Amino acid sequence: MAMLVGPPNGVGIQGKHYFSMWQTLFEIDTKYVPIKLIGRGAYGIVCSSTNHETNEKVAIKKIHNVFGNHVDALRTLRELKLLRHIGHENAIALKVVMMPAHRRTFRDVYLCL
Repeated sequence: MAMLVGPPNGVGIQGKHYFSMWQTLFEIDTKYVPIKLIGRGAYGIVCSSTNHETNEKVAIKKIHNVFGNHVDALRTLRELKLLRHIGHENAIALKVVMMPAHRRTFRDVYLCL
């Protein structure tokens, strides 16, 4: 279950809110409300969410420490490129890549699927 928490350094960022799921902090846009955790893998954590502006159910994937090493950065870039071009009814399409609050110092990538 998603639990609303305060920002990690005590200073919130406008347009973002923070949730804790499986001892992992999610920093997501305020228009998304997490429902529950879907799964956890070697490269990310996925939770189901609702876009409260459109009432659309989406999945949000958090890829942690994306620039931790060269291989992970390339794998994430490859995944983004593939998801952007896939347009099939049986495949999940990329809706949004959430923009980080600080573009020079971000470590995590959030994909809205």
